[in-house]
Amino acid sequence: MARQGRRLRGLLIRIILNRPLSIALGIVFLAPAIWLWLGNYRWETPITDGLGLVLGATGTALVIAGVGGRKPDWIDKGD
Repeated sequence: MARQGRRLRGLLIRIILNRPLSIALGIVFLAPAIWLWLGNYRWETPITDGLGLVLGATGTALVIAGVGGRKPDWIDKGD
């Protein structure tokens, strides 16, 4: 069970560090979230509201990670 968790974590990290893929997936997640946010539909329920929030937050995080790129763990100060 722990092995599958590590594999899933590794897959997620590889997706996030792949900048074009991260941006593309972020936009794919953001599109329906924005569509749900802007529209006022009769079939909307608290479930669709929650799903829109999760998709929007995940999409935003992926786009920010893709645009920002990989940052160093630390920065040495110059002498």
